[in-house]
Amino acid sequence: MIIAKARRAMPELNASSMADIAFLLLVFFLVTTVIDTEKGITVKLPPFEFEEPPYVPARNVLNVWINYDDELLVEGKPFKIERLREMAMRFILNPNEDPDLAISPKNAIISLQNDRSTSYNTYLSVYNELKAAYNELWDEAAQRQFGVRYEKLPRSKQAAIRNQFPLVISEGESVDYKVGIGF
Repeated sequence: MIIAKARRAMPELNASSMADIAFLLLVFFLVTTVIDTEKGITVKLPPFEFEEPPYVPARNVLNVWINYDDELLVEGKPFKIERLREMAMRFILNPNEDPDLAISPKNAIISLQNDRSTSYNTYLSVYNELKAAYNELWDEAAQRQFGVRYEKLPRSKQAAIRNQFPLVISEGESVDYKVGIGF
């Protein structure tokens, strides 16, 4: 006599609840995770206008270039990044009323132009020095007028200081100096 083995049914695992839990975990992760997309330099851009830009005398513009070899040129002459902050401050303030420097701090424009091959580190170093020049001017003015550092002032007084020394760094579109004007 042959004894037949009893077939046992394999227990089934209900996977639908696992899929629901996995989906809920995914949704929870997406909702609670903060994805930092703010990278780079934060700059407030002026509103787009269709009108022709006003005439700006050449003496009110400090031309700063970075070429393809990461060399800094100010008004077409080689310049050290370490001295750029001092040069920018002198240009903006024009303490000796030099006819080659800005008429007044409100009229000063710093034009920053770079080559497409410029390294990001060099560009940031130059930009940081230009921004630091303005920060130093704002801090000196705050100390002189209010006796406290610029960061400690209320927004209304900070705006008054920025009105005296408006931050105007004009960034031109990157060009290929090797092909274009060539340094």
